[in-house]
Amino acid sequence: MKTSFDTNSAPNRLVYLTAGGGGMFCGSCMHDNSLAAALMRLGWDVQLIPTYTPIRTDEENVSQNRVFFGGLNVYLQQKMPLFRYLPRTLDRWLDSPWLINLLASRGIRTDAAQLGELTLSMLRGTDGYQRKEIFRLRDWLRQTAKPDLLLLTNVLIAACVPELKAHLHVPVVVTLQGDDLFLEGLPAPYKEQAFQEIRRIIEHVDGFLVHSEYYADFMRDYLSIPAEKLSVVPIGLRATEFQSLPTRELATPATVGYLARICPAKGFHLLVEAFLRLRREPGMEQVRLKAAGWLGKDDQEYYERERDKIHAAGAEDHFEYVGVIDRPQKIDFLSSIDVLSVPTTYQEPKGIYVLEALAAGIPVVQPEHGAFPELLRATQGGHLFEPHNVADLRDKLAEVLRNAEQHQVFAEAGKRAVLEQFNDLEAARRTMDVLRSFLAKPASAVHGDGQASGQMRAADQRSPA
Repeated sequence: MKTSFDTNSAPNRLVYLTAGGGGMFCGSCMHDNSLAAALMRLGWDVQLIPTYTPIRTDEENVSQNRVFFGGLNVYLQQKMPLFRYLPRTLDRWLDSPWLINLLASRGIRTDAAQLGELTLSMLRGTDGYQRKEIFRLRDWLRQTAKPDLLLLTNVLIAACVPELKAHLHVPVVVTLQGDDLFLEGLPAPYKEQAFQEIRRIIEHVDGFLVHSEYYADFMRDYLSIPAEKLSVVPIGLRATEFQSLPTRELATPATVGYLARICPAKGFHLLVEAFLRLRREPGMEQVRLKAAGWLGKDDQEYYERERDKIHAAGAEDHFEYVGVIDRPQKIDFLSSIDVLSVPTTYQEPKGIYVLEALAAGIPVVQPEHGAFPELLRATQGGHLFEPHNVADLRDKLAEVLRNAEQHQVFAEAGKRAVLEQFNDLEAARRTMDVLRSFLAKPASAVHGDGQASGQMRAADQRSPA
């Protein structure tokens, strides 16, 4: 059993479990990939391991070519008892990244409303139908990876924590970055049961990372997490490609940009309405709207309704949707807009697209909720508007686009703040400080009594899932 760690020796060996987004660009897995790469550059030995599906990023993908808890495999184990007893050779084939990517390209549903039973079974850990997947991960970590510390991308994959801590005797830290959005989508009775399982898991987690004070306060109450277990580490952006971009001057006509998934939660419909109202303002008749981001099959009808509104208003020649974009295309996209707005209807815990716009010298107009007030206070790179208030969104967009001097001040302040305070290496250093605090603690302080916990679980007498 490991009883102490030399926090000054390098490298510390970290296994970082991320979660793929079913073939789409996912903000969480992109953040995980960027953080893992930055930790590597700072000298840590990091293995970024995908779960469910391989991850998709617009930077160099540093994740391993393996998948644990493969989406196809865990689904089949949920639905067909035979798959709960397959030998590991067949499990490895079902978890093959190429096979999962093939299925993901045809559309994997990640809608919480459709995944209640599977989510609950996964959260039950070794009492769920996917227990052998936990044992496979445990054995690989113990025999091959041999980490000093584990970092998980969200609490929804953390049901493995009690088993891993009982056998690995290392600290486990979990990131919270939108877990509530999925949980809120679960139907009854799965939602309340999921909360019960998560609150059990929390007892075994040594610490949680969050990216804003807002989300720390919210998740503390939402999941009943002890305040001392929460650490705030602001997100960071690898801004190398942005540094050489000149500060953009206001164009004529101006262009409003949207860079996020096309869906109701991101508020695309609010921006469309604000754009159409903005075009009725004197001097704003030629304003353009340019959008980029993932459009899933489930949101196709939603997008078409919004596009039809634009056409009905006679603005079809002033709107462009460029689809999913890679890193170079993102740079070009940001270089072609004058202000960015993603008017989310939910309280966003991160807001990577805000940092991307600011790094490119593009002011932002964002709702005054979630992480946005903290980001805008720190960067001074734009305006906040009243959430869900289309008139206020229109007015704030107009204010930026009418005032070239203000636009320049926002652009320069935002870019400077991101390059100095919100870069990926700064985020990695802050993360390292938190992780090392767990490595420095005595084993008894972070490991808990895994054997006793296991005995209590065995006494539960609950049938699997």
